[in-house]
Amino acid sequence: MPAHDTQNENTRLHRRLAKFNAERLRLGVPSPRWRDDLTNEHQFRLLEGHYLETLRATVQAQTAGAAGNAAHFVEWFQALEHTGPGQQHPLFDWLAHEATLPQMRWFLTQEAAGEAGFEDLLAYTQVKLPPQPKLECARNFWDEMGHGKQSAMHGQMLEHMVRELDLHPGIDTTVWESLALANTMVGLATTRRYGYHAIGALGVIELTAPGRVKQVAAGMRRLGLSGRARAYFDLHGALDVSHARAWLREVIRPLVEADPACGQFIAEGALMRLVCGERCFARYSEALRTEEALAC
Repeated sequence: MPAHDTQNENTRLHRRLAKFNAERLRLGVPSPRWRDDLTNEHQFRLLEGHYLETLRATVQAQTAGAAGNAAHFVEWFQALEHTGPGQQHPLFDWLAHEATLPQMRWFLTQEAAGEAGFEDLLAYTQVKLPPQPKLECARNFWDEMGHGKQSAMHGQMLEHMVRELDLHPGIDTTVWESLALANTMVGLATTRRYGYHAIGALGVIELTAPGRVKQVAAGMRRLGLSGRARAYFDLHGALDVSHARAWLREVIRPLVEADPACGQFIAEGALMRLVCGERCFARYSEALRTEEALAC
């Protein structure tokens, strides 16, 4: 299939899935059309499942090095910070040192549109976990919730940035790669057969995010954006370091020690999330390079 047709197909798929996810996660009320709603949901869940299984297939060969005992698995997982797909991508150095304000605003709009809500993903993922991993999810969730203070909730910080910078994220104006990242995270977290995958995906976010968000915050600071606008990125540049250590110690290692076979699925989930991120970085770079060239 020509590249242009593939792009169009992926755009249609992920816009449809993003709109489905927005609707099904929204707080609802009983409806006399509930049977029709279930039929519709079944069709979308099949579509989602096909997408996730295709993505799984692209990363399975890369999990070979993860096989072994829990200590070896943790070492393999930690190495993803440096060796995983998309790591040390030049986009972030460029954002820190060269991006203009319009370019930074475009990037932040794409990122905001692709944000699936870490606290909600955690809440779905922790269902029926053993006590030790569940407790770490709870501690992480409490951090995400700002320890009970609304203004300190991480999601509220992101929303404040969107409002302060007058950004307008929307499904129909977002590149499909960003939508795919959010669709992947929602699909893994809300589907119990992918529970271990969700654990790997959430853990690798904590592991790999700090370096990137520090560079984004540096670029925002260089461009004169306020501390309140930068707060979401400044916070995650520091907090996610401790979250990653705790996730490895309290969630991943105990699960793999109890059932070594689950390591395969945790590894797949981590790589699925990293591949989605890598695709975003490549698409962002392409779009921003094109814009830069047109401005010359």
